[in-house]
Amino acid sequence: MTAHSLGIEAANFSAPHSAFLSARRVSEQLGVTLSELARLVGVARNTLTAKAATRKVDLALSPVVRILAMATEMAGDESRAVIWFKHQPIPGWAGKTAYDLVAEGKADKVLAYLEAVRSGVYA
Repeated sequence: MTAHSLGIEAANFSAPHSAFLSARRVSEQLGVTLSELARLVGVARNTLTAKAATRKVDLALSPVVRILAMATEMAGDESRAVIWFKHQPIPGWAGKTAYDLVAEGKADKVLAYLEAVRSGVYA
């Protein structure tokens, strides 16, 4: 899965002159260190910066980028999407944020929630 196959918004997270996602760009957008991003997506920090690990990095980062792209589309602004991702509790998850759920390996639950909101289920 490449940044371009994730959508136009996700292209903001690709490495320069590359079809792959950039861990550095994702970490900058989220305002976290590469070590924090590695913990969030469940890979070793060295994996995020290794040249040979581009496909593995893409697989690890793509759920986060998908969530941020969808949240940006809904919020209308990248910075508001990041604030939501890191700080806004998701209903039904005991005060947990999208960041918390992604760190627990539940990015699919966040994406399902966003799809439901976008469809008007929770609106």
